[in-house]
Amino acid sequence: MSVETGLETKFARFGEGLQVQDGAVIEGYASLFGACDQGGDVVAKGAYAASLKALVASGRKVKMLWQHDPSQPIGVWDEVREDATGLWVKGRLLDSVEKGREAASLIAAGAIDGLSIGYRTVRAAKNDKGQRLLTELELWEVSLVTFPMLPSARVAGKAGDMLPDEAAALRGMAAAFEDVRTRLMRT
Repeated sequence: MSVETGLETKFARFGEGLQVQDGAVIEGYASLFGACDQGGDVVAKGAYAASLKALVASGRKVKMLWQHDPSQPIGVWDEVREDATGLWVKGRLLDSVEKGREAASLIAAGAIDGLSIGYRTVRAAKNDKGQRLLTELELWEVSLVTFPMLPSARVAGKAGDMLPDEAAALRGMAAAFEDVRTRLMRT
């Protein structure tokens, strides 16, 4: 968390979720509901709703950054929405920006396969497992990143063929992984 702004970040890589089309259009899940990350946080379904509504009402958009660096915008998110799985984003890397061109090449090569959210926590509570349940977030940006915070989910690198059943299975695997990790830590 940044001391100056209070902005937090979450890294994630999600199964067939990140894809590049025509060298510039990218889409994927920036956050999955119900999956515990390495920081012990779980994002609740609906956590982004108020923030997305406020952004639309004010005519602002979620920023697309390179590695959470506010001095390096690399594109624009044309669509940011919640669905049953998580926070889905679709946007365009700007080929007129050097880092945008680099990002497109790195994604195509499989060297970059992560998305990460930059946000402020509005409301959170501890769940019955002692994890921080994030119930309302103020979303600021979604970055392309190198390292994920949710290692049990992977990007295959090519076009979004993820079906709802596959997304549900991925959430189940993440929950099972977290359960095993928690049990091992207790012993």
